[in-house]
Amino acid sequence: MRKKFKTFRWISSTYYAEGLPYSLVQQVSVQFFTYAGASLQVIGLLSFFGLPWNLKLFWSPLIDLFADKKRWLVVMEIVLGGVAALLIWPAQHLNLDLAAKIFMLMAFLSATHDMSVDGYYIQTLSPSDQAAFSGLRVAAYRVAMLVGNGVLVIIAGWISWIACFLTAAAMIWGLAAFHQRALPPSPPSTSHKGRHWHAAREAFTTYMQQPGILWALAFILLFRAGDAMMAAMVTPFLSHLGYGLVARGILTGTVGTVTTIGGALLGGIIISRWGLRHALLPLTLIQSLAIPAYAWLAWVTPSVWWVGVTVAFEQAAAGLGTAVLMVFLMQRCQGDYQATHFAIGSALMSVAATVVGGFSGFLAAQVGFVEFFLLAFAAALPSLWLALRMPAVLFTDRQESMSGSDPM
Repeated sequence: MRKKFKTFRWISSTYYAEGLPYSLVQQVSVQFFTYAGASLQVIGLLSFFGLPWNLKLFWSPLIDLFADKKRWLVVMEIVLGGVAALLIWPAQHLNLDLAAKIFMLMAFLSATHDMSVDGYYIQTLSPSDQAAFSGLRVAAYRVAMLVGNGVLVIIAGWISWIACFLTAAAMIWGLAAFHQRALPPSPPSTSHKGRHWHAAREAFTTYMQQPGILWALAFILLFRAGDAMMAAMVTPFLSHLGYGLVARGILTGTVGTVTTIGGALLGGIIISRWGLRHALLPLTLIQSLAIPAYAWLAWVTPSVWWVGVTVAFEQAAAGLGTAVLMVFLMQRCQGDYQATHFAIGSALMSVAATVVGGFSGFLAAQVGFVEFFLLAFAAALPSLWLALRMPAVLFTDRQESMSGSDPM
């Protein structure tokens, strides 16, 4: 029981630490730029802050080849805290050019930190435990996003953006200190004895040689396309409806994130009991059907109560989808290159989010919010077809065993 509690604790803290910088880059930046009066086109372009997550597979072998995962994640957290503190300078005068540069730097550091955390998780836990704790890791990640897009945004609205960014820096530094002291040592690596660069090529080769990999790659690329397209415009859409910083922090940051956590935990339970093969299609369908809810909001302009219900439903569905995708990605990680394999999958996962999100502002400005959200739903349909047609070879033996126990 004591060992299980310690495992629960470090999974929660490391994935909280992974989610907070991501929230700053991908969510708080949008709130900041919206507050500063940036156009829809500029806000859409902020999705290109996701490029480091798309490209991280190119330097992911460094995580496997040099130092251990614990050292990587602690050092990255120390540096990330410093970069978060730098944001107080553009916050003073709403300097969007400087803010964009700092957010992009944070994105590169955060992507590297993600790989160290994911590698530590995969290296430390057995395959069955990886699936069992998938709901917890998603929930911890989403709690960090609640703090980022909820608490920190509310602090910005009630006090100032300077207070927001200083609070973020203090939290990240606190996590670094805690992890240095409390995190168990990284398990010894069983490969790369000579630390040769040919290991990187071998990692990519083994990933691409997995059975059914073309189906898997297509699903990873397209799974979040519609959801990401919609998400890129939610903040400016709520601003368009008249909701300010504090209200948006409560709606998307607090209500939305709490329901996302519930969805993620429920998704972990469903996957562990049904197996990923049987859970894939229904959970993908729920995620996709939640997107048109925003088209309805744009059409009828309802009361704040209905806005809250819609945000909660969509975010719960997104939590279900996240649990599905995380287990699917972990099942593609094999052998001695698991950190690199996961980095490849998670980088591909975010490609669609970056591309469709980057141009979403131009599309929304051109067609209006109702049509835009309907187009986002259309972008989700290919993932449904792939979930329906996914070959059985991706859900056999080892894969099914990873879904064999309950979360936590």
